[in-house]
Amino acid sequence: MASTVSARAARSACIAARTVRPVVPALSRPQSTSTDGVPTSESDKPRWSYTPPRAKAPFSLRTKPNRVHWPVNSNPALLDLFYIRMLGNGGDKMLSEELKWLTVTHKSFDQGRRGFNDRLAFLGKRIVQLQASLALVQNPEPTPTPTPERPLTDKFGRTIFSHPALDGLHNISLDKKSFLTDRKKLADVARSYDMEKVIRWNPKDPEGPNGLKTSGLDLVLAHTLYAVIGALSLEQGGQVASKVAKERILAPLGIKSVS
Repeated sequence: MASTVSARAARSACIAARTVRPVVPALSRPQSTSTDGVPTSESDKPRWSYTPPRAKAPFSLRTKPNRVHWPVNSNPALLDLFYIRMLGNGGDKMLSEELKWLTVTHKSFDQGRRGFNDRLAFLGKRIVQLQASLALVQNPEPTPTPTPERPLTDKFGRTIFSHPALDGLHNISLDKKSFLTDRKKLADVARSYDMEKVIRWNPKDPEGPNGLKTSGLDLVLAHTLYAVIGALSLEQGGQVASKVAKERILAPLGIKSVS
């Protein structure tokens, strides 16, 4: 009888040993920071001025690794002059140092490893397009006044309802707004502020005929112009960004705002 009880106890102990899982201590992950792997001499530099060592690929990702290196601006004073030309006196103080460089950095520069301005440009474009729509609505084209002898009618002979508050709606058609804010026109506005001297990008074929044009210089300039507005909205607020969009972008394009 005693042997039976001891056998049952031994069997129960074996089952318990198989079902209980051993406790494995959790492995702690080190918290990464922006300066991990960066030498002390480089960690003291501004973020825009160097490529993080851990972001460098072990081999070139370019299809033409031997193409000519395209020089870009690295002089903060030249960048500040651009912001003063575009934003007026004190324009170089409206953005933080890091954001000033990020705003003029295209994703083609350094393979995007120092950050780029796509998100800023997306936000800025929405602001510019909104202000363009408001300006077009507020500046309707003169329409003929209907009279009893000559009422305004459509092609079916029906009298068209007319009201001053609705006169500007036909101005905000997609075709008209796209024509007024065309990429080429925005690039010309950017050139008037000498933006071409400070943008950081890498043309696809700088040595070919019309290399900068075929590489999309107009698109990069317009994109960066939007990014300036997005950066201002981020750090100065929507009211300042909208004011700059109306005065520094839309007004040179001939789009006048009433208020």
